[in-house]
Amino acid sequence: MEWIDEGIVLGVKRHGETSIILELMTRAHGRHLGLVRGGSGPRLRGILQPGNAVRATWRARLDEHLGLYLVEAANLRAAGFLDKAHALHGVTHLAALCRLLAEREPHAGIYDALQAILDRLEDAQAVAPMIARFELDFLAELGFGLDLAACAATGAQDDLVFVSPRSGRAVSRAAGEPYRDKLMRLPVFLRQVYLDQDDAPPSPSDLADAFMLTGFFLDRHAFAPRGLSLPQARAQFVSALTRKAQ
Repeated sequence: MEWIDEGIVLGVKRHGETSIILELMTRAHGRHLGLVRGGSGPRLRGILQPGNAVRATWRARLDEHLGLYLVEAANLRAAGFLDKAHALHGVTHLAALCRLLAEREPHAGIYDALQAILDRLEDAQAVAPMIARFELDFLAELGFGLDLAACAATGAQDDLVFVSPRSGRAVSRAAGEPYRDKLMRLPVFLRQVYLDQDDAPPSPSDLADAFMLTGFFLDRHAFAPRGLSLPQARAQFVSALTRKAQ
């Protein structure tokens, strides 16, 4: 068995004297592990850093085996994260999200979004709304997407400013105002399919509302059912963004 694919390094684990088990998020083969002989040595150590992009060849006698990876560098972006707290925490958080995906199941949309985020991760202002949107899309990928197309109470498609924490559906301003203390705020940028680079960036309060919203549903649907808590790296990432905005 053999395949070649693009991959993003999620993490590594020491294996024996010099080898490591490499965890990649690949475009066509999903989250996939493999053994890298000599992976802990100086030649590969810089390549196998979380966030870096590689070209990977995987080989095994049988498909169900762990298999061996041969990797070559494609984009060594991780070096640019070292002096940026938000970027380091962001990579750790994104890797934790990807580990919720079943192994070897392709998620090309998640892979492409992850690449786009990592390419801009050094820019805190640009990447913050991208990660909030990624979390929303990630929930949908897991089968727990929020319904933000129309008001749950009236069916209206305009002026949707709340989300019901019970149903995960949008609520219009008019229908939700009497119950605003029981509803979550829905920032406008989360309803946009794409974020235009020319658009004004979301305000700090909009970002805070967005991460509160996505965090609530990630905890409910993705982490708590597995007996897990939201990653500490996520809270540290949001905190680092908050300091940047001050």
